[in-house]
Amino acid sequence: MRLSRVTAVAAAALAATAAVAIPASAEDVPDVPAVPSKAVAQEYLNALAVDAEGGGDGYSREKFPHWEDVEGSCNTRETVLQRDGDGVVVDNACQATSGTWLSPYDGQTWTDAADVDIDHLVPLAEAWRSGAADWTTERREQFANDLTTPQLIAVTDDVNQAKGDQDPAEWLPPRTDYRCTYAKMWITVKHSWQLTLQEAEKSALQGMLDDCTS
Repeated sequence: MRLSRVTAVAAAALAATAAVAIPASAEDVPDVPAVPSKAVAQEYLNALAVDAEGGGDGYSREKFPHWEDVEGSCNTRETVLQRDGDGVVVDNACQATSGTWLSPYDGQTWTDAADVDIDHLVPLAEAWRSGAADWTTERREQFANDLTTPQLIAVTDDVNQAKGDQDPAEWLPPRTDYRCTYAKMWITVKHSWQLTLQEAEKSALQGMLDDCTS
Protein backbone atom coordinates (compact mmCIF):
# COMPACT_ATOMS: atom_id res chain seq x y z
CA MET A 1 0.00 0.00 0.00
CA ARG A 2 1.29 3.46 -0.86
CA LEU A 3 1.92 5.96 1.90
CA SER A 4 -0.03 9.20 1.90
CA ARG A 5 1.47 12.67 1.38
CA VAL A 6 0.55 13.51 5.01
CA THR A 7 2.50 10.47 6.22
CA ALA A 8 5.46 11.47 4.09
CA VAL A 9 5.52 15.00 5.48
CA ALA A 10 5.19 13.75 9.06
CA ALA A 11 8.03 11.26 8.63
CA ALA A 12 10.29 13.89 7.11
CA ALA A 13 9.58 16.23 10.00
CA LEU A 14 10.41 13.48 12.50
CA ALA A 15 13.72 12.81 10.77
CA ALA A 16 14.61 16.50 10.88
CA THR A 17 14.15 16.72 14.66
CA ALA A 18 16.58 13.86 15.30
CA ALA A 19 19.35 14.83 12.91
CA VAL A 20 22.78 16.14 13.71
CA ALA A 21 23.11 19.01 11.23
CA ILE A 22 21.66 20.66 8.14
CA PRO A 23 24.12 21.45 5.33
CA ALA A 24 23.97 24.74 3.48
CA SER A 25 23.23 23.72 -0.09
CA ALA A 26 22.35 20.89 -2.45
CA GLU A 27 25.95 20.88 -3.68
CA ASP A 28 27.06 19.62 -0.25
CA VAL A 29 25.82 16.05 -0.79
CA PRO A 30 27.44 12.71 -1.63
CA ASP A 31 28.26 11.93 -5.25
CA VAL A 32 26.39 9.11 -6.96
CA PRO A 33 27.37 7.63 -10.33
CA ALA A 34 26.18 8.60 -13.78
CA VAL A 35 24.03 11.66 -13.05
CA PRO A 36 23.67 13.29 -16.48
CA SER A 37 23.41 16.90 -17.56
CA LYS A 38 20.00 18.47 -18.07
CA ALA A 39 20.34 18.09 -21.85
CA VAL A 40 21.19 14.39 -21.68
CA ALA A 41 18.43 13.74 -19.15
CA GLN A 42 15.98 15.42 -21.54
CA GLU A 43 17.10 13.08 -24.33
CA TYR A 44 16.60 10.11 -22.04
CA LEU A 45 13.16 11.31 -20.97
CA ASN A 46 12.08 11.86 -24.58
CA ALA A 47 13.15 8.31 -25.45
CA LEU A 48 11.25 6.57 -22.66
CA ALA A 49 7.99 4.81 -23.48
CA VAL A 50 4.84 6.03 -21.77
CA ASP A 51 2.40 3.29 -20.81
CA ALA A 52 -0.28 2.55 -18.27
CA GLU A 53 1.12 1.29 -14.99
CA GLY A 54 0.96 -2.45 -14.51
CA GLY A 55 -0.60 -4.07 -11.49
CA GLY A 56 1.23 -5.28 -8.43
CA ASP A 57 0.00 -8.87 -8.67
CA GLY A 58 2.79 -11.30 -7.92
CA TYR A 59 5.21 -8.67 -6.57
CA SER A 60 7.44 -9.34 -3.59
CA ARG A 61 10.82 -7.94 -2.57
CA GLU A 62 12.15 -11.50 -2.60
CA LYS A 63 11.85 -11.44 -6.39
CA PHE A 64 14.59 -8.76 -6.38
CA PRO A 65 17.36 -10.52 -4.39
CA HIS A 66 19.57 -8.09 -2.48
CA TRP A 67 22.06 -7.34 -1.02
CA GLU A 68 24.60 -9.34 -3.02
CA ASP A 69 28.31 -9.71 -2.29
CA VAL A 70 30.46 -7.11 -4.05
CA GLU A 71 34.01 -7.60 -2.83
CA GLY A 72 35.34 -9.71 0.02
CA SER A 73 32.85 -9.61 2.88
CA CYS A 74 31.23 -6.37 1.66
CA ASN A 75 27.74 -6.54 0.18
CA THR A 76 25.95 -3.89 -1.85
CA ARG A 77 24.50 -2.03 1.14
CA GLU A 78 27.87 -1.85 2.86
CA THR A 79 29.54 -0.72 -0.36
CA VAL A 80 27.08 2.19 -0.75
CA LEU A 81 27.50 3.15 2.91
CA GLN A 82 31.25 3.45 2.31
CA ARG A 83 30.79 5.31 -0.99
CA ASP A 84 28.27 7.84 0.34
CA GLY A 85 29.73 8.28 3.82
CA ASP A 86 32.63 10.34 5.13
CA GLY A 87 35.32 8.80 7.30
CA VAL A 88 33.61 5.42 7.32
CA VAL A 89 35.33 2.73 9.40
CA VAL A 90 34.29 -0.90 9.02
CA ASP A 91 34.99 -4.06 11.01
CA ASN A 92 36.23 -7.41 9.71
CA ALA A 93 32.71 -8.24 8.52
CA CYS A 94 32.53 -4.95 6.55
CA GLN A 95 29.95 -3.55 8.99
CA ALA A 96 30.23 0.24 9.39
CA THR A 97 31.27 1.03 12.96
CA SER A 98 31.64 4.79 12.55
CA GLY A 99 31.37 7.57 9.99
CA THR A 100 28.98 10.31 8.92
CA TRP A 101 26.26 10.14 6.28
CA LEU A 102 24.58 13.16 4.76
CA SER A 103 21.12 12.37 3.39
CA PRO A 104 20.49 14.48 0.28
CA TYR A 105 16.73 13.95 0.45
CA ASP A 106 16.34 15.99 3.64
CA GLY A 107 19.79 17.47 4.28
CA GLN A 108 20.36 15.64 7.56
CA THR A 109 23.64 14.17 8.79
CA TRP A 110 23.83 10.90 10.71
CA THR A 111 26.64 9.26 12.67
CA ASP A 112 25.03 5.83 13.14
CA ALA A 113 24.65 3.60 10.08
CA ALA A 114 21.47 2.19 11.63
CA ASP A 115 19.79 5.55 10.90
CA VAL A 116 20.59 5.24 7.19
CA ASP A 117 18.72 3.26 4.55
CA ILE A 118 20.05 2.44 1.10
CA ASP A 119 17.21 3.67 -1.09
CA HIS A 120 16.35 2.04 -4.37
CA LEU A 121 15.77 5.32 -6.16
CA VAL A 122 13.26 3.69 -8.49
CA PRO A 123 11.52 1.48 -5.91
CA LEU A 124 11.39 -2.23 -6.57
CA ALA A 125 7.59 -2.26 -6.62
CA GLU A 126 7.57 0.69 -9.04
CA ALA A 127 9.99 -1.17 -11.30
CA TRP A 128 7.74 -4.25 -11.14
CA ARG A 129 4.76 -2.20 -12.32
CA SER A 130 6.87 -0.55 -15.04
CA GLY A 131 8.22 -3.63 -16.76
CA ALA A 132 10.31 -5.65 -14.30
CA ALA A 133 7.48 -8.12 -13.77
CA ASP A 134 8.51 -9.60 -17.11
CA TRP A 135 12.20 -9.86 -16.23
CA THR A 136 14.10 -12.92 -15.09
CA THR A 137 15.05 -13.15 -11.43
CA GLU A 138 18.67 -12.67 -12.48
CA ARG A 139 17.89 -9.35 -14.15
CA ARG A 140 15.84 -8.19 -11.18
CA GLU A 141 18.77 -9.05 -8.91
CA GLN A 142 21.08 -6.96 -11.08
CA PHE A 143 18.64 -4.05 -10.86
CA ALA A 144 18.31 -4.30 -7.08
CA ASN A 145 22.11 -4.19 -6.67
CA ASP A 146 22.95 -1.71 -9.44
CA LEU A 147 26.04 0.34 -8.61
CA THR A 148 26.58 1.69 -12.12
CA THR A 149 23.56 4.04 -12.32
CA PRO A 150 22.17 6.41 -9.64
CA GLN A 151 19.82 3.65 -8.42
CA LEU A 152 21.26 3.25 -4.91
CA ILE A 153 21.78 6.09 -2.44
CA ALA A 154 22.21 6.41 1.33
CA VAL A 155 19.38 8.43 2.90
CA THR A 156 17.58 9.01 6.20
CA ASP A 157 15.66 5.85 7.05
CA ASP A 158 12.39 7.57 8.01
CA VAL A 159 12.35 9.61 4.81
CA ASN A 160 12.97 6.51 2.74
CA GLN A 161 10.09 4.76 4.48
CA ALA A 162 7.85 7.76 3.82
CA LYS A 163 8.74 7.57 0.13
CA GLY A 164 7.70 3.92 -0.02
CA ASP A 165 7.07 2.84 -3.63
CA GLN A 166 5.84 6.22 -4.86
CA ASP A 167 6.98 7.82 -8.11
CA PRO A 168 7.79 11.54 -8.59
CA ALA A 169 4.14 12.39 -9.30
CA GLU A 170 3.35 11.27 -5.75
CA TRP A 171 6.49 11.94 -3.68
CA LEU A 172 9.53 14.21 -3.92
CA PRO A 173 12.49 14.77 -1.61
CA PRO A 174 11.59 17.27 1.12
CA ARG A 175 14.73 19.19 0.19
CA THR A 176 13.55 21.22 -2.79
CA ASP A 177 17.04 22.11 -4.05
CA TYR A 178 17.77 18.42 -4.60
CA ARG A 179 14.77 17.76 -6.81
CA CYS A 180 16.53 18.59 -10.07
CA THR A 181 19.19 15.99 -9.30
CA TYR A 182 16.53 13.53 -8.16
CA ALA A 183 14.67 13.90 -11.45
CA LYS A 184 17.83 13.39 -13.52
CA MET A 185 18.70 10.31 -11.47
CA TRP A 186 15.20 8.82 -11.81
CA ILE A 187 15.17 9.40 -15.58
CA THR A 188 18.62 7.83 -15.93
CA VAL A 189 17.66 4.69 -14.05
CA LYS A 190 14.45 4.20 -16.02
CA HIS A 191 16.28 4.81 -19.29
CA SER A 192 19.16 2.48 -18.42
CA TRP A 193 16.78 -0.34 -17.53
CA GLN A 194 14.18 0.48 -20.22
CA LEU A 195 11.32 0.83 -17.75
CA THR A 196 8.15 2.63 -18.77
CA LEU A 197 6.73 5.91 -17.49
CA GLN A 198 3.18 6.91 -16.70
CA GLU A 199 1.75 10.20 -17.97
CA ALA A 200 1.64 11.86 -14.53
CA GLU A 201 5.13 10.62 -13.72
CA LYS A 202 6.56 11.99 -16.98
CA SER A 203 4.83 15.34 -16.42
CA ALA A 204 6.31 15.63 -12.92
CA LEU A 205 9.78 14.76 -14.18
CA GLN A 206 9.52 17.26 -17.04
CA GLY A 207 8.51 20.00 -14.64
CA MET A 208 11.53 19.37 -12.42
CA LEU A 209 13.83 19.10 -15.41
CA ASP A 210 12.57 22.45 -16.70
CA ASP A 211 13.69 23.99 -13.41
CA CYS A 212 17.23 22.57 -13.68
CA THR A 213 19.94 25.05 -14.58
CA SER A 214 22.37 22.47 -15.98
